[in-house]
Amino acid sequence: MKDHYGRKINYMRLSITDLCNLRCVYCMPEEGVEKRPHKKNLSFEEMIGLVNAGVGLGIDKIRLTGGEPLVRNGIVELVKEIAQIKGIKDLTMTTNGILLAKYAKDLKAAGLNRVNISLDTFAPEKYHKITRWGNVDDVFAGIEAAEEAGLKPIKINVVLINGFNDDEIETFVNYTRENKVDVRFIELMPLGQSPGFAENKYISNDEVLKRMPELKPIVQREKSSPAEYYRLPGAKGRIGLINPISKHFCKECNRIRVTTDGKIKPCLHSNQEIDVLALRKEGMTYEEILLKAIEEKPEKHHINENEKQLLRNMNEIGG
Repeated sequence: MKDHYGRKINYMRLSITDLCNLRCVYCMPEEGVEKRPHKKNLSFEEMIGLVNAGVGLGIDKIRLTGGEPLVRNGIVELVKEIAQIKGIKDLTMTTNGILLAKYAKDLKAAGLNRVNISLDTFAPEKYHKITRWGNVDDVFAGIEAAEEAGLKPIKINVVLINGFNDDEIETFVNYTRENKVDVRFIELMPLGQSPGFAENKYISNDEVLKRMPELKPIVQREKSSPAEYYRLPGAKGRIGLINPISKHFCKECNRIRVTTDGKIKPCLHSNQEIDVLALRKEGMTYEEILLKAIEEKPEKHHINENEKQLLRNMNEIGG
């Protein structure tokens, strides 16, 4: 399945809830979000319908996101149902890791392949501050449980924030010396709750290479990943740089996003959305809706060109 610009679209990010057990300052308001009636969100059956249609059109990678996907009731059963769909090569999840110690073994048994864990600091006090109440020890317990369950390779996602965690760049990079994980630095994006926050906190990922000049680029790049990968000499793990602000990777974008309330976003950095539930009521099939979304996928985003910033928070879109 290709769009108008020749990009092969094979990756669906499916947000299964906009609720979360944390309140990260760049992601959602302190008071959280109002819980919507179930009828205004996609049901598991509708999610399965979309995934089945997507696989029939060439989607072979599914990532479950939130909010925090592990707070959704029935998450293990949903993973099991999706994993049974023939044609899916990679079933993954992005999580804050808080509940992984509880669910990792069951998720692996249900068919989940691996996890990305969001972790912006190793420091307990700073973690509590950025998440507004989280305990970083819960995340470390989740990482350990994921390793024991075989949810590998584990990728740790670090949103780089000037004046908050840029003093931990060396710590995160050095973590890969003895740990077989990918630590991926992600540039802070001005989405929803975060534009005002991001205005003075943005820092380019170039800073990582300035601080750690011994990092060596890995020549072979993963086609399905926006990250540019590096490694310290002799290190067990890798460092990834994801640069949506300083370097567009739109020409290689292979994904679509589905929000909890049934909107397909052809581009993360655009207000454009295709309403699945409304179009279903008009009689369109899931296949027709997905093809419409792919047809409307823009060539690139315009986040650095004074485009009006998104009103949705990241927890609503899916990470």
